Amino acid sequence: MSFYDAVVPAYLQMLNSVTGLLTKAEAHCAARKIDPGVLLGSRLFPDMLPLSKQIQLVSDFAAKGCARLTHSEVPTTPDTETSFAELKQRLAKTIDYVKSFKPEQFEGADVRDVTFPAGPDKSITVKGQQFLSSFSLPNFYFHAAIAHGILRHNGVEIGKRDFLGTT
Repeated sequence: MSFYDAVVPAYLQMLNSVTGLLTKAEAHCAARKIDPGVLLGSRLFPDMLPLSKQIQLVSDFAAKGCARLTHSEVPTTPDTETSFAELKQRLAKTIDYVKSFKPEQFEGADVRDVTFPAGPDKSITVKGQQFLSSFSLPNFYFHAAIAHGILRHNGVEIGKRDFLGTT
């Protein structure tokens, strides 16, 4: 399996499934006359980030992961989304961005140095394989799973197949 095949399809699968989760969440709010802002601001626990931020982080980990692994310019996206439509638009832009990468850009990425921030005044440099398997994908899946958990906790009728994007 190429490194591209280990990276890009994984990001795309979850970006698409999270988009589907938001579509179901939006319909849930409409059917039950729930202010979407309530669901977008929901958290699993008070010290955790709200649903909207979980979605923004899913987007960021996919886009920045591809950029860092290919030594491309790391995109910055302001976190200004306040609606389901805006969050789905952000995910759509991220999907297009991830799709724009070509397999040859990932050649040698597994052994290439990847530097990323680890706090306000610190950065870490590791090889691409370690970056992907120990940082980028775990964080990406964590925020996707938390988003799913927030929605499920709030009564949105979704399950494992929705999370996997196989419904």
